[in-house]
Amino acid sequence: MSKRIFISATNTDIGKTYTTLQLLDAYTQMGYRVGVYKPIETGVNGLPADGSLLLKHASTLNLALKSLRVGDVVTLALSLPAAPYVANKNKSLNLKIFDDALEKIEKLCDIVLIEGAGGLMTPLDDKLMMVDLATHFDATILLVTHCRLGCINDTLLNLEKLSHVDIPYLWTFNCRHDDESFKQTSLPYFKNSFENLYFIGHNTPALAQALLDKITPHSKDNE
Repeated sequence: MSKRIFISATNTDIGKTYTTLQLLDAYTQMGYRVGVYKPIETGVNGLPADGSLLLKHASTLNLALKSLRVGDVVTLALSLPAAPYVANKNKSLNLKIFDDALEKIEKLCDIVLIEGAGGLMTPLDDKLMMVDLATHFDATILLVTHCRLGCINDTLLNLEKLSHVDIPYLWTFNCRHDDESFKQTSLPYFKNSFENLYFIGHNTPALAQALLDKITPHSKDNE
């Protein structure tokens, strides 16, 4: 089994896809064969936009992925831009379809980056949330948070949830050019409260290594 990293976020449109692309590059530079998987994508009109972008980029880094089509990378494509619970009309999900797709990708890579849809508590059906899918995959979670006003509350709520999930995790900021107030309004709290802070685009290689350090003692390969 490859090393699995599940990229989630504090909400939608936080930068999961951008973060995944950055990590694909980082792991390739570290000498790993990378793979990518987007189990569910909503708001699909034609080809899944995120899944297509991820596969196209990953295929330039790992030529073995050229044997895959976007349908191999996005298992469930739904047209309505909403939580899977709503977009899939509350149909119960059989997680085996995701396991089978992931197994096919893992044969071609050392590390697979799995991008979620929405945030950790995005409902999939009556019973499952997005965080449950990450747990089912036995993946290390990377939580991506924003740098706008309110990021303290959003980040702490998600970290509280993760603290009760039996799975390793790290978190990172994805700051955008218009997050001008972050250094004044939010960063002082984070600097005082956390020992290590990661910022996508600034110290992605350090984050990539830290994720591997989280995976190694947890991996089933080492049991």
